[in-house]
Amino acid sequence: MNQYLATAIKAAQAAAAIHRFYAADPDKQVGTKANYADIVTKVDKLSETRIREVIAAAYPDHAVLGEEQGQRGAGGATHRWIVDPLDGTINYASGFPFYSVSIALEVEGRLEVGVVLDSVSGRLFTAVRGEGAQADGAPLSVSGVQRVASAVLSTGFNADEAGITASLPLFEKALRHARGVRRAGSAALDLCMVACGQADGFWELTLNPWDVAAGVLIVREAGGRVTDERGRDFEIEKPLLVASNGLVHDEMLRVLGFGGG
Repeated sequence: MNQYLATAIKAAQAAAAIHRFYAADPDKQVGTKANYADIVTKVDKLSETRIREVIAAAYPDHAVLGEEQGQRGAGGATHRWIVDPLDGTINYASGFPFYSVSIALEVEGRLEVGVVLDSVSGRLFTAVRGEGAQADGAPLSVSGVQRVASAVLSTGFNADEAGITASLPLFEKALRHARGVRRAGSAALDLCMVACGQADGFWELTLNPWDVAAGVLIVREAGGRVTDERGRDFEIEKPLLVASNGLVHDEMLRVLGFGGG
């Protein structure tokens, strides 16, 4: 897996370089997709193209699923790369310094490699299944917080009517029970914050595989837990995710009003 990890890191660094190059560009060519809050920039597209080039040069027979260009590659491929070229596009477009590149490799349906690169700080989160998680080469471990009352939680939600209606009741429940609740705008980085113990839990209702594939593996390899709303192991094709240090997980599910725990 070390060769796969090296390719993922190379691709993430190439994308982050594009982020930095265009960060001060006043014309990021912002457009909308599903709604006014679902935006895309030229940097999303350029970054994904570059990531695909790096992967194709190393592994031309692998499939790639990306946010902007969908799935491409050989049908029936056993290896699939799952790519978010710019996670936190609204942050990037507005200059809010919390956005990232997320790249994962799935082999025969199982996550094997995950890389999340914080494009602003340059902090590199990595994981290989069964080998633990790291940040800039140092081992990662989730926090030891045991109660939601002492926990810092994070979340994200779509800023459209349906997303607001579904998410605000959960946000309120968390606010009334946790020490703090954050909504920073990059699910990939939110998961990495759980993995390194800077947050104790994260949930979101409507996620895509490219948002979370790398982060899920990083959290698990750091000793955390990632499930659906009923406490079952999370599958990346499902939209609802709950991640934590494991110690607060069951209580977190109850606090949010889900059926698990």
